[in-house]
Amino acid sequence: MLISNSDKASVLNQALPYIQKYYGKTVVVKYGGNAMTSEELKAAVISDIVLLQLVGIHVVLVHGGGPEISDMLKRVGKESKFINGMRYTDDETVEIVQMVLAGKTNKDLVNHIEHIGGRAVGLCGIDGGLIKAKKLIDGEHDYGNVGEITDIDISIVNDVISKGYIPVVSTVAYGEDGNPVYNINADVAAAKIAVALGAQNLMLLTDIRGIMRDVHDENTLMAEIKVSEVDGLIEEGIISGGMIPKVQCCVDAVKGGIEKTIVIDGRIPHSILIELLSDEGIGTMFKL
Repeated sequence: MLISNSDKASVLNQALPYIQKYYGKTVVVKYGGNAMTSEELKAAVISDIVLLQLVGIHVVLVHGGGPEISDMLKRVGKESKFINGMRYTDDETVEIVQMVLAGKTNKDLVNHIEHIGGRAVGLCGIDGGLIKAKKLIDGEHDYGNVGEITDIDISIVNDVISKGYIPVVSTVAYGEDGNPVYNINADVAAAKIAVALGAQNLMLLTDIRGIMRDVHDENTLMAEIKVSEVDGLIEEGIISGGMIPKVQCCVDAVKGGIEKTIVIDGRIPHSILIELLSDEGIGTMFKL
């Protein structure tokens, strides 16, 4: 669809107050799901991030890569195994996780950003001691080399931002307990990085509209949820399954001082711009 030059100017003018609000501020985007596997959606996400950088908003991109890891495991004849929504990560799997996340997936994203005129640096949690972890132990299950974050050192992220680059972070971590590398849940890592940075916003791109009272009816989307309401919504079954740990990350981020923490639908092209640069907003926002 073609729009006139006057309409283009009007859109930019309407975005000006939001650009002013976020200018010089930091936004953390956790990127995964369908938005990573669809080339069309990937192009929209990357262009959103580059645009934000060019207007003076600092974006930190924290990414997962579950489908890519599963694909590589399949190629080597190894079955993916999940426990409570987390990938069981034995010694062989953690090598593949590190290879895929810190290697191909991370560098592909950097390449996409650079290709359309952005500037990016790929990092993983091991670089500069960004993410330190110990073995995740819940007293019930053995997840293998899945880590629980013990410390975040955002010095290297701030260095990258100060030089005008977009940090692109893959979530493998340095093991503090004798294990060299841990696989880290990307939602958890994004939330903790956002808090450590004192970010203005944390956005988790997902494969659904947000939190809905009826999961089968997108018209029941809950635009705002107070953190005090979360336990009740879990008891009612409105928040369930794999959304529980994702929502808990949002709660932790809000309690850690993040002004806006939002679960948004990464299937919607330019959902990041819609959320940041308009009154419309999309998805579910968590607040105190």
